[in-house]
Amino acid sequence: MITCHVRYVIDPYQLDAFEAYAKTWLAIVERLGGTHHGYFLPSEGASNIAYCLFSFPSLADYESYRHIALTDPESTALVADLVEKKFIISYERSFLRPLLP
Repeated sequence: MITCHVRYVIDPYQLDAFEAYAKTWLAIVERLGGTHHGYFLPSEGASNIAYCLFSFPSLADYESYRHIALTDPESTALVADLVEKKFIISYERSFLRPLLP
């Protein structure tokens, strides 16, 4: 299993737009074969940092998801909305190998 951890720097004045974006990605990742562990939005502390975690059975499965998402109508619409509104300033993606019981 491979888990993707994403750290977002977001526009805190567009938190509602980011939350709508995130809710839609939850379903897309699941539909395309992954397991989404959720988004973690600002609460106390920094108002412009958010995180998400999602897993795929393998790195190859993740790469397949990325390839399919490039042409998936729902995901391309989300990216177009993001480009227009610019509610994500930047992001960092890391891959982790979970240690489970």
